[in-house]
Amino acid sequence: MYREWIDTLDSSALFSGINDESLNIMLDCLKPKIRRYKRREIVIACGQPFQGIGIIASGKVALTKETYSGNRIIMGILDAGDIFGETAAFSDSKVWPMTIIAQEDCVLLFLAPDKITGTCSNICASHTSLIMNMLKILSNRASMLDNKIEHLSAKNIRGKISSYLLDIYRRHNSNTFTIPMKRHEMADYLNIPRPSLSREMASMRDDGIILFDGAHITINNVLELEHSIR
Repeated sequence: MYREWIDTLDSSALFSGINDESLNIMLDCLKPKIRRYKRREIVIACGQPFQGIGIIASGKVALTKETYSGNRIIMGILDAGDIFGETAAFSDSKVWPMTIIAQEDCVLLFLAPDKITGTCSNICASHTSLIMNMLKILSNRASMLDNKIEHLSAKNIRGKISSYLLDIYRRHNSNTFTIPMKRHEMADYLNIPRPSLSREMASMRDDGIILFDGAHITINNVLELEHSIR
């Protein structure tokens, strides 16, 4: 049933270190529910009852939050192999804390949390690896949220952009990289109006700090980016 997505699931952090044969056995045991969504379709609305941890078998989704003024802020963009809902899965609150929107046609698998933490009916040898992978994902997600807070707490628009670009620069360990978001998504993520984002990036280019061609960025002056967020 899940074989058509096995390559994607095999690359997922949730199933890291689990070979294809063991993964097939595990999926038959876990029995995640398969759901298909169209581009721009709301997968889950904030406040709805929790359905299970989402695993992206194909496509891409956005994690969003609504502000009191009605604006939508993108908390993150997730690709095939990524998971979402893990923070709600193991909390006392059993409702979705965010709205999930399909960025393109996608296939999602929903897995009940007790399937991860409970005893495997088939006594899968890899179940311990699954639990350890989930703990690592939760830790990484907390780190991602810390980074998000750091970006948003910058004193001005240039500071927010600089913080975000420095984060990608450090993760890639390269001055040249591709931003994993479209320009309007980046604006929503940093809670900046799209025109203001474009103007400031153009200004940073004119100041010789960065070069860009669409989503492709080259950082010319790392020290100036660091100075912008102080």
